[in-house]
Amino acid sequence: MTSQPHSGINDLGKPVILGIPFDANSSWLRGSAGAPPIIRVAFRSDSGNMWTETGVDLGAAGAYLDAGDLKFHFQQAFTVIEDKVGELLDRGLRPVCLGGDHSITLPVVRAFGKRIPGLTIIHFDAHPDLYDELEGNRLSHACPFARIMEEGCAKRLIQVGIRTINGHQREQAAKFGVEVIEMRHLPALDKMKVDGSVYISFDMDVLDPAFVPGISHREPGGMSVREALAHLQAITGHIAGADIVEFNPAQDSSQLTATVAAKLLKEVLGKMILD
Repeated sequence: MTSQPHSGINDLGKPVILGIPFDANSSWLRGSAGAPPIIRVAFRSDSGNMWTETGVDLGAAGAYLDAGDLKFHFQQAFTVIEDKVGELLDRGLRPVCLGGDHSITLPVVRAFGKRIPGLTIIHFDAHPDLYDELEGNRLSHACPFARIMEEGCAKRLIQVGIRTINGHQREQAAKFGVEVIEMRHLPALDKMKVDGSVYISFDMDVLDPAFVPGISHREPGGMSVREALAHLQAITGHIAGADIVEFNPAQDSSQLTATVAAKLLKEVLGKMILD
């Protein structure tokens, strides 16, 4: 159903799935490293078809590519991630990364930032992930967007669905000029209308745990799947890449979360193909 990435003019601009099985920077529960192959199984399941809501047939030959899952040792992880994403970008592809914990977004966006000036990140999450450090770890999954903004990897950061922000992270948001759209202020479909290149970072815990029990940090009062899809579908600009992170299969006894992650992947790919 999928084709492997290869050199060729016909691949230019295509989305490419890349699994990043890394959860060593999780602050509480491990398990999200096991997510990429499980999302793929749900994505390709015969329980549904390969058409998106927007009318794209992902089952068509060559609609998207799949670069498989990265392999690395802990000490090399961020270097390997950045190098691989950079390689895919240099070949004209648009990576969609399956995590993994949210710390993977830092090396992924580093690769984007070095190649795509003026990047806007639209970040779906219950948490701002703007800590300067957490438990002595500046690379924690609670810190990636502090590092991203410090390093100038993106021009603009819009956060959607936030509902756990504390005083320190409010200060960080103000320091970096982050546009925080708290869950209590949704819907915010008009805020999804942006220009230029866009990177989507989707943390599964932006959704209410009633829809996604398979997450490490369950925060009640989140988005429904339909609310999330409405905001994703409202995004304008050119989607250069995306990630879907923090699905923890160890917490997903019914496979419900895997199904939701696969639905999100399907709709993100479809939107990129139509872009």
